[in-house]
Amino acid sequence: MTRRPPCSVQSAERGDPIYGTASAGTLWVLLELGGAWGHSAFLQSPSIIDPDLGLSIVRRVEKQRMRIVAIRRPGRRPQTPRWRWFIVDSTPGAESVHAGEVDGPAGYLDLALDGSDGAPSTEPLVAVCAHGKHDQCCAVRGRAATASIASAYPEWTWECSHLGGDRFAATGLILPHGLCYGRLDTAVDPASIVELYTQGRLVDSLLRGRTSLPHAVQAAQHFARVETGDDRIDSFAPIDVTHVEGRIHVRLTGHVGPVDVVLGEEFSEPLFSMCEANVAGRVRQFTLDSLTIGRIAAT
Repeated sequence: MTRRPPCSVQSAERGDPIYGTASAGTLWVLLELGGAWGHSAFLQSPSIIDPDLGLSIVRRVEKQRMRIVAIRRPGRRPQTPRWRWFIVDSTPGAESVHAGEVDGPAGYLDLALDGSDGAPSTEPLVAVCAHGKHDQCCAVRGRAATASIASAYPEWTWECSHLGGDRFAATGLILPHGLCYGRLDTAVDPASIVELYTQGRLVDSLLRGRTSLPHAVQAAQHFARVETGDDRIDSFAPIDVTHVEGRIHVRLTGHVGPVDVVLGEEFSEPLFSMCEANVAGRVRQFTLDSLTIGRIAAT
């Protein structure tokens, strides 16, 4: 049987649109699990955490509709493990990070999920998926991107467990703003994306979207950035989203009046969204019908 190319290679060759595909998440719980992860970091990594304890932690976090992610420092693992945690709110305009540390994995089960057990932090978090047991693309591309970013920002950078969107590996998050990136390893200098973030700017060509926003809004913001060249993170906040006759109408804030974006939806040809997939499926993609800035229309 002929082995097919990795999913990220196929995606790049097809030119799959990256915009409007960010993994959903407004409230995030990042827990340090140093060492090798199984297919599920919390449920299948018995050398790090008891699977029953991991299941209890995951259930507790997900019951509060929070996204849980395992993190670890890139490079060689220290002999003495640490158990650091971060609770992040990526709500636009109310972004926050709380950080702390417990004595062992059991401490995660009793962690106050509002972050009050820790201290507020003003430092960003950069989490790049390097979950090799989940997808080979994340192992190869994710680790390379993480190493590049960590060389410039070692205190901010972590490898993380599965984020979704394996075909866009290397995928990553910049928190607390919830900027979800893909194909990070294709950037000339992945660390430059973090540098721009510290300036309140983003790289639209590699941005999947902002995790706290609906996919249609993510796509509308992309088209607005392409039209205007505005790369500021907080530009184009959503005002309204309506569905009319098979089209999605998204109104965004703008500097010279609202930006109105009309999107169409279509589905791709069947594709393998991850390397382990056995069945090809169609994925939703957004197209631009029209874009109006104030009274100036661009189609």
